[in-house]
Amino acid sequence: MCLDIDDTLIDFSAAGRRSLAALIGRGDLWPEWERITDEHVARVVSGELDYADMHARRTQAFLAELGVLADLADAVAFETRRKELLRRSWRLFDDVLPCLDWLTAAGVQLAAVTNASGAHQREKLANLGLARFFDHVAIAGEMGVAKPDPVMFHSVCLQLGCAPSEAVHVGDKLKTDALGARDAGLGGVWLNRGEEPAEVPPGVHVVASLAELPELLVTEFVRVGVPAPR
Repeated sequence: MCLDIDDTLIDFSAAGRRSLAALIGRGDLWPEWERITDEHVARVVSGELDYADMHARRTQAFLAELGVLADLADAVAFETRRKELLRRSWRLFDDVLPCLDWLTAAGVQLAAVTNASGAHQREKLANLGLARFFDHVAIAGEMGVAKPDPVMFHSVCLQLGCAPSEAVHVGDKLKTDALGARDAGLGGVWLNRGEEPAEVPPGVHVVASLAELPELLVTEFVRVGVPAPR
């Protein structure tokens, strides 16, 4: 079983919005922050930037969109304040621990699969008590490849010692997580926590909560050949 981290296990977007709004005094620019972040993360995955440079340059580019011409030192100072606020705001969704407890008790191997930075994600997993659940953590920036690239999913399956057809990936992004997993030969599950209804492509399962995952695994994926939890 593969699980995305941000907005699947950890309510990252809510924490990010609060932290950013506290610094800039307005709460409507989170989509712009996400857009610029995605652009800079792609440069990390391609090897153009490392994560330390990415954070500062992403913040510098965001501030420039606000009309603030900050040098790198100012961007680093802004990012340091933002990260401290963010650390105080991290929260798990209520359905996470019961689901992970069930999967662990059932003998399911677990991997966390993320497109975010390694040190940052490992810190979150450790601080929120999640690290103990995972047999493997796959970080896009460390691997040089990111979801939805099939190589990302296949590498995780290799680490877990299973074929893609024996694995399921769950995440909050329809294209990056569920479709990416499906196209790589895994079971693809979209965790749709209250987004507007969208047309779901064939081969993708949808849950509104991780509380629905155990039943889905038993009733759907065992039926199509994924080994049953022990």
